[in-house]
Amino acid sequence: MVTFFVADLHLHGGAPAITQRFLTFLRRQAVRADRLYILGDLFEYWIGDDAPLPGLEELYAELRRINAVGPPIRIMHGNRDFLLGDSFFRQSGCEPLAEPSVIDLGGEPTLLCHGDALCTDDVEHQQFRQTTADPAWQSAFLARPIAERQATAKALRAYSRSGEQGKPTAIMDVNQETVAEWMRRHGVRQMIHGHTHREAIHDFELDGRPARRIVLGDWHADRGSALACTAQGCQFRAC
Repeated sequence: MVTFFVADLHLHGGAPAITQRFLTFLRRQAVRADRLYILGDLFEYWIGDDAPLPGLEELYAELRRINAVGPPIRIMHGNRDFLLGDSFFRQSGCEPLAEPSVIDLGGEPTLLCHGDALCTDDVEHQQFRQTTADPAWQSAFLARPIAERQATAKALRAYSRSGEQGKPTAIMDVNQETVAEWMRRHGVRQMIHGHTHREAIHDFELDGRPARRIVLGDWHADRGSALACTAQGCQFRAC
């Protein structure tokens, strides 16, 4: 059996080609898997369960179908869709996955996270992350009219894109010392995360012993990326 990991699909109604690519992956590959983990940013943004993104109705129906007949799909919040709530999970049949989580992957304790918390050199993003994680901030935001929330999400997306253009590339990657700290804290030697869009498998040494950090790739109209793990190991598959 195979366990799949994906992240950073950033689905929204304005990118139907990526949505269709993911639907094909769900129907042809994920449905036959042992389990599917989505490690954050399934959606480009999420302003509340009362305002699901339009244009993704086929996806919502497919998630319900696969969860009813196939492997369980577990979804972790990302920095774009951190407001996915109980209603979404009930209606989709997906299971929420806490960040961070440790799973047994073929006998290897493996730490799963979205990945943005590891980018500690990006102080501005960490401040934003801390603000939006505050339950009081979330409650206040969700209490606002849908139109206001949509406008805020649009402004934040534009601000994020412009901010990334002015930041050094290294700042937006993970901090290796933070990675080591997380792995020590959770007693693991393997980690899987997304967020940085830098698909790779990094082998390194942690406290004198081998360790591994696997970075999931993002999805585009002409290519998707999934990590497939079996008893023989983990490898990336183009989707």
